[in-house]
Amino acid sequence: MPPRSFRELLGRRILIAGDVGSGKTKMAVGILNEAVRLGYGPQITVIDMAPATTIVKGTKVGGRIEEFTGAAREVRYFAPERVETPRLSAETPEHLLRLVQLNKSRIDEAIEAYLKKPTKILFVNDISIYFQSGSIEPVLEAAKKAETFIANGYYGQYLARDQGTGVSEVERRLMDHLAKHMDEVIRL
Repeated sequence: MPPRSFRELLGRRILIAGDVGSGKTKMAVGILNEAVRLGYGPQITVIDMAPATTIVKGTKVGGRIEEFTGAAREVRYFAPERVETPRLSAETPEHLLRLVQLNKSRIDEAIEAYLKKPTKILFVNDISIYFQSGSIEPVLEAAKKAETFIANGYYGQYLARDQGTGVSEVERRLMDHLAKHMDEVIRL
């Protein structure tokens, strides 16, 4: 069984990857809760890239860390006011690409805020949504600034349909690229 204790993950770079509903956010929240309980709260930044929880065809999609734990109030927490669900909400391929770019510009502000004042520990929720834009360098830079980096992201088939835009393939490719920079990838 992969390590799920914050103590085991301290000082490492970890990516939690899986399909919709696989427990990625739940695992990250559990690790965050433990870290806060152990007194690491002031050393932690959370960049939450996830859209608010949405139910699509009976399946829960998205979910911000602040929806699941009060620990989000005990750390430095950056999240755009709103994150779109491009593959689920877009009516046309052009609309989908606009939503992807809108998400990127909103999330860039959170990444820039972290880079200006990094903490030793960085959690990133739903990192894959940022990768839909084709951008990875800001994330890699943030990961390098942290002594402990724990991120979760979508890696599956449930959301594969992207109206022919190629967004899903780009997202998967950049998740694979990020995985090469990690000490461990936990696949759910």
